[in-house]
Amino acid sequence: MRNLDKFYIGGTWVTPKGEDVHHLINPATEEKIAEIPMGNEADVNSAVAAAKAAFDSFSMTGKEERLVLLRRLLKLYNAAYDEIADLMVQEMGTTRAFSHAAQAWVGTAHLEAAIEALDNESFEELRGNTLISKEPIGVCALITPWNWPMNQLVVKAAPALAAGCTMVAKPSEYSPLSSLRFAELVAEAGYPAGVYNHITGAGPVAGEALSRHPDVDMVSITGSTRAGIAVARAAADTVKRVSQELGGKSPNIILRDADLKSAVKAGVDACFINVGQACRSPTRMLVPAERMEEAKAAAKEAAEAHSVGDPMTDVSLGPVVNEIQFRSIQRLIEAGIREGATLVTGGPGRPEGLNRGYYVRPTVFADVTADMTIAREEIFGPVLSIMAYENEEDAISQANDTVYGLSAYIQTKDLDKARQIARRLRVGSIWINESEWDARAPFGGFKQSGNGREHGEWGLEDYLEVKSTAGYA
Repeated sequence: MRNLDKFYIGGTWVTPKGEDVHHLINPATEEKIAEIPMGNEADVNSAVAAAKAAFDSFSMTGKEERLVLLRRLLKLYNAAYDEIADLMVQEMGTTRAFSHAAQAWVGTAHLEAAIEALDNESFEELRGNTLISKEPIGVCALITPWNWPMNQLVVKAAPALAAGCTMVAKPSEYSPLSSLRFAELVAEAGYPAGVYNHITGAGPVAGEALSRHPDVDMVSITGSTRAGIAVARAAADTVKRVSQELGGKSPNIILRDADLKSAVKAGVDACFINVGQACRSPTRMLVPAERMEEAKAAAKEAAEAHSVGDPMTDVSLGPVVNEIQFRSIQRLIEAGIREGATLVTGGPGRPEGLNRGYYVRPTVFADVTADMTIAREEIFGPVLSIMAYENEEDAISQANDTVYGLSAYIQTKDLDKARQIARRLRVGSIWINESEWDARAPFGGFKQSGNGREHGEWGLEDYLEVKSTAGYA
């Protein structure tokens, strides 16, 4: 890539001020594929200054002008679709089929949703003699993780651009290639200099500097709860808005009337999407206690149907993103065994025949209890915990017994029952009976899963301030 060693600041590709680099490793081969510049505080200051300088004029652009730019960006993104999908295979190990079907597709979906939200938004309303107006919040820092590179970046950048904000994007150094290509597309779309700025850097350095910068008006972060707390602390002194989409430990309640084998298979498959590297992954499967043995057998069959290997080939699962993540998952699998959970399939180490690459064995634990580490901590890998419940009250209680509150899943033939249970679950998003993901539905969490909402009109609102002007009429 022609701009691999550059940052996009103020409408030009510039040489980073910092000298540190990150060695980007292909997780399938463990071979270095690039050196990524790591920005320092001086780079952050330059990018924020460019965004601040661009805000006054860009914030005053009209809705139609911003729609033209977004539609142009969407067209360019779709033209580069296959290239972006292939970059994500290289940088994070997602399988080629999944990258083309989902990882790249969500970028298109979020751009389309932002365009629709902007087209439908009314930024002014007269109430009596008072004008209620919605205005762009200002300079935004967009801090994104590695697990869904285009989803997490575009779900922030598209509504921020739609709102009339300017921004500094800092994607993860573990999946920078697709994000860099997106920055090139923004430049090609014709956005004014300084509206969109792109840097890479470590969270404790560049992320910290962005979060506490006095000229940054809002930070939107997707990442671990630990990272979200660090950003909130750094941002507190300047009282800026912080929107957080953080971790999860999502329950999947399979009610007694559900087709158990089918529901368990669907739950295993959903847990293993993106090799389990998804914040909304249904990692806690709750089944009727008397049917635990049936659930074990169904989960074993479903998990062992997932092939693992080279993500460029026809396999279900590629590697996890890096050695750090691989070792973390291994530690948690070993904790499950040590603490007495039943290992149904999988376990520590790489799958048979794979002695290189960060490949994890698709793993299912059963007879998991709420006090076990694997029931409490977000594993972020292809590891499922099956837990027993005695009745619906017990299932709801166990589902809510977590510091997280991002998502939940319910499997049943009784839609009214599912609706009743859904009202009692302390989460931001619920999926009943394998319903489809919707880029226009609000997404975000309760409790330590964060605050704020992304997607569609809710994402657009996150980047707007509300002003009242009395005597306007």
